[in-house]
Amino acid sequence: MTARLNNAQPYVLGLFRIVIGLLIACHGAAKLFGVLGGAPGTNGGTVPTGTWPFWYAGVIELVGGSLVLLGLGTRGAAFIASGSMAYAYFKVHQPNALWPIENGGEAAATFCWALLLLVFTGSGAFGLDQLFAKRSTAQSKQAAEQTPVAA
Repeated sequence: MTARLNNAQPYVLGLFRIVIGLLIACHGAAKLFGVLGGAPGTNGGTVPTGTWPFWYAGVIELVGGSLVLLGLGTRGAAFIASGSMAYAYFKVHQPNALWPIENGGEAAATFCWALLLLVFTGSGAFGLDQLFAKRSTAQSKQAAEQTPVAA
């Protein structure tokens, strides 16, 4: 049973990455484009361009979430997005109350830790990182096979 679970780990991790990336990208799209109900507190609108910190958070969420979703530069994108979520929690939510359930910061705290996990685990299966790594390995192997060996 444990062996089967271990064999499934990269696939489950890949699905986890896809879901987390999609959800974060949706938050960014809502802030920047007013879709999916719009930015919080704007009655379905957008965050004004360049406003600190919400517009920048929206850009990080949209770009970082999309990269995490695709599994492209996952560790770097997850690191930056995780930091953005930590900032959101400690600067926006935590001053209102200590616990996330009291201050409305459950999403920020959960996304922060989920993204931090991806920094250490990588993209798992189904990511473009994996595709490019396999292609690079195959090209290196092919080049090595074609290189004549000197006698």
